[in-house]
Amino acid sequence: MWWFLLLKTVHILAAVTAVGSNLTYGAWGARAKRDTEHLGFVLRGIKFIDDRIANPAYGLLLLTGLLMAFLVYSIGTSWILIGLGIYIVLAVGGGAGYGPTLKKQIEVLDRDGASSAEYKALDSRATGIGMFLGVLAIAAVFVMVFKP
Repeated sequence: MWWFLLLKTVHILAAVTAVGSNLTYGAWGARAKRDTEHLGFVLRGIKFIDDRIANPAYGLLLLTGLLMAFLVYSIGTSWILIGLGIYIVLAVGGGAGYGPTLKKQIEVLDRDGASSAEYKALDSRATGIGMFLGVLAIAAVFVMVFKP
């Protein structure tokens, strides 16, 4: 069973990397709002972490989770299905909501500045989406740990 422990370790490390990265975005955003001269750098940093670290880790998380579901558990187990459902909502919310909003937020910041109405609306939208996705990510971790 050494391969299962290795697979589970990679799965947990991917979850820590993905969820942990995402949970820092709010702190970075809050700090940048207090020091707006660094706002562009912070938003680009968040986008870099999201695109190059968190999202690939979510992909690895799905791959390792599905392998364990098919090889060790049963894909039809309720906690696995709940986790997959949450994962799908997270993926859609991140891919169709947060990512495009963050990209647009950077564009509007560069064009119109942080005090523009459009930027403020995008910032509010990104914050709301981010909070919703953060709660979902924590819920997914809860489901995977407690296996209700």
